[in-house]
Amino acid sequence: MAQTNHPVRTVDRTLEILEIIRELDGAGVSEIADRVQVGKSAVHNHLNTLAQREYVVKEGDEYHIGLAFLGLGAYARNRNEIYDTARPAVDKLAEETGELVNLLVEKQGRGIFLYKAEGDQAVQLGTYAGQRVHLHSTGLGKAILAFRPREEVEAVLDEHGMPAATDKTITDRETFFEELDEIREQRYAVDREEGLPGLRCIAVPITDGHDRALAAISVACPSQRVDDERFFEELPNEVLSAANVVELEHNHS
Repeated sequence: MAQTNHPVRTVDRTLEILEIIRELDGAGVSEIADRVQVGKSAVHNHLNTLAQREYVVKEGDEYHIGLAFLGLGAYARNRNEIYDTARPAVDKLAEETGELVNLLVEKQGRGIFLYKAEGDQAVQLGTYAGQRVHLHSTGLGKAILAFRPREEVEAVLDEHGMPAATDKTITDRETFFEELDEIREQRYAVDREEGLPGLRCIAVPITDGHDRALAAISVACPSQRVDDERFFEELPNEVLSAANVVELEHNHS
């Protein structure tokens, strides 16, 4: 989570513009200029350069993220060993449960979705590979943080805070650490509509040989469709089994 003391302002500005375009799902020059608080001509120069390299495309008066990023994203994801190891287990778990299964890793204190698979009853959430989320408000994030040192978790919370995603998000630090203690004991996390209203998740960490979380895998399902017996008694064992397969292959291959 360390930041350079000498950032290159032009590069930083370009990345800020790209993040705004992604966040807004397309934006015009004026809108971007208002957000970054620089002149329209400067924004236009950034966009023209990005467009020439096909990192953005212009559609009418709006700019959108270009397909040139697709190759970079696929390359970055394929370099992650957990992705290759976990993908078959994620696919199998989605097929067996019929639900949405996600794989998440942590980078610089945020969660990044690495892969997802959808069963025949999977809820459609619009999550995508590369999407960033706060760790404290997701079952996946809680599963990862439960298997990290307390001082590391404290640093994550100091930097990113504990904003409420729903009225059920844990926003009190000591309550959160009590939750992490429980997760370590049972080796799975429960997301009780803390990230999205109406959605519950069971998440399990994927750990290395030192019991440090490398990633987490989860099954997400609508609260009203999946009853408590299925959710609390069956799903944890299924997700634990899938995570165990990934751990064995990753740690002993």
